[in-house]
Formats: sequence, structure tokens, C-alpha cells
Amino acid sequence: MPRVLVTPAVLNGMPGSYRDVLEAAGFEVVYPPRGAELSDPAVLCAQLEDIDATVASVEPYTREVLSRCRLRAIARMGVGYDAVDVAAATERGVVVSITPGANEHSVAEQTIALLSGVTRGFPGRLDEVRRGQWIRRSLPRLAGRTMGLVGLGRIGKAVAPRALGLGLKVIAYDPYPDRDFAAQRGIELCELDDLLARADIVSLHLPGTAETTNLINAASLARMKRGSILINTARGNLVDEDALVDALRSGHLAAAGLDVFKREPLPADSPLLTFDNVLVSPHMGGLDVESLEAMGRLAAECVVDLHRGRWPEACVVNPAVRPGWKW
Repeated sequence: MPRVLVTPAVLNGMPGSYRDVLEAAGFEVVYPPRGAELSDPAVLCAQLEDIDATVASVEPYTREVLSRCRLRAIARMGVGYDAVDVAAATERGVVVSITPGANEHSVAEQTIALLSGVTRGFPGRLDEVRRGQWIRRSLPRLAGRTMGLVGLGRIGKAVAPRALGLGLKVIAYDPYPDRDFAAQRGIELCELDDLLARADIVSLHLPGTAETTNLINAASLARMKRGSILINTARGNLVDEDALVDALRSGHLAAAGLDVFKREPLPADSPLLTFDNVLVSPHMGGLDVESLEAMGRLAAECVVDLHRGRWPEACVVNPAVRPGWKW
């Protein structure tokens, strides 16, 4: 009986369609011990012993980890796969898949939630009231300002109509833009430097890759308007956090809304937690009840399809592994 390790903490031991799909296909569903530090490669390797596939979270599938296990498939819940050494997986004949189309609306809602929060003065206003301070001060209206979307893929496209509905002007940068989508919605496409200089709000929606690491750094933050806002619901490695702290401390940025970080969980001593104009959340942008169900089921279906000799083409990120691949 093939064995699949389900690593996302939100699914640990939980029933759901993902488990129904796997068990109906004859898989033994295995969970790591609650609280296991799967970010530690040694701990992850121990859990991968005698495992054929994973329904994966953000644990690191490094070259070393992959060399010490017998995995045939890594089915990532979500669309990010920066925690997987895809080149090493391909060399070892391991299929890596994602769950496109399952969580963009959840991420878009989180983006708007963080944006709405910081533009209305949270978390600072909450802290003031808790301290018994009743300070009524006005802040700039959101409507009429310019939001720059850095990335206009599935998630950027889900954010755009919500932003337009709030009365924002939307501009966007994407290396491979959908020009028809932009034209139909009146979204101006521009180069990244132009976007940074013009946007009142910069919202990140690019994947985490070697090319995008520290895309937002001291130089790019300096190009942003004084008093602008940064929102990141994409990947933590897009932002140089030291440079972000400096920009917030100097007052160059008015606020930031952050769902993702270089190190997760965010350390309790992170300087980002000392600002009353930085609203944070625990990498939950892609998680709502509906997206969790859809992502889990699609990841499970990818594993089952691969085991049965079917190729989930729309989900596989390393198609180069296909020639000669077998379970």
C-alpha cells in the first residue's frame, strides 16, 4: 500500500475530501506528530522514511532531503514552491505539483484586509484603545489613491477588481502581462520602477524565485513615494526586511501590511513587531474554509493521478521529469 505524508498543520489528523480521495485510491494517509519541526531537515527526513508522496506545506525539500527519501511526488498545497529544490527533484525523478486556481480569492481578500487595516490606522488604534486612550485623528482616504500591483497573475487579477471596487486607480507590473485583462479593466501596465514611483500602495504578487529575492530592497523602497504603503501577501523572500525596517523607522513608508516573512514563524523579537503602523498575520492569506478544501482535494488528486499513470499537466511545475517517469 503506497503511503502519503500529509504535512500541513491545518490538516493534521483532520477528515476531509483530501483524505477521502487518498484512501479511496488505496493510500495509507500518514501525519507527522503534532508540533514536529518539519523546517528542520533532519526531522523532515525522519518523517519521510517509507513515504511515497507528500501533500506538502512549506517544509524544505532540499537536495539533501530528497537524496535521503524515496518520494515519487510532492503535491504542494498552494501555488508557491520555493521550499522545493525543483532541479534536484527533477534529477531524482520526483514530480512537484501545485494547486493553481484554488486560493487566489482568499489571498485577494487578505490583501484588501491588510490594506484596509493599515489605512485606517491599525494595529495602532487598537493598541491605543486598549491602553485607555481615545484618540480621534483623521487619516487619508483610500478611495482615489493609486494601487500598484507587482504581479498580475491569478492572485493579482483577483485583487484588481476588489481594489477598483474600493475606488482605487490600479496600475500593474508583470513580466508577462495579460494585456487583454488589463485593458478590459482600465489597468495601466508599466515598468516596475515607474510603478514604485507612482503608487500610493505597492502590493506584491510575484512568486519567490532567485530573481525576485529582495526585489523590495533599500533602493526600491527609496523609489517609492514618501508616505506610501507596502503590502506583501506573496512570499517573504521578496522583501529585504532590514531595509523595510529602516524605511518604516525613517518615516519614508507610512505603513506595511505583511502576511509572509523571511523566517516563519516570525520571531517574537522581530523589529517589525515594534511598529504601530505594521499589521501582520501568520501566512494565512491563502487559507479560508473554501480554499483549504479545494487545495487539499486537488493536491490529493494530483498524487492519485500520478499513481494511476495520469499526468496532472496543469499542476506540475517540473514537466521535464515526465519522459520515462513512473511511480
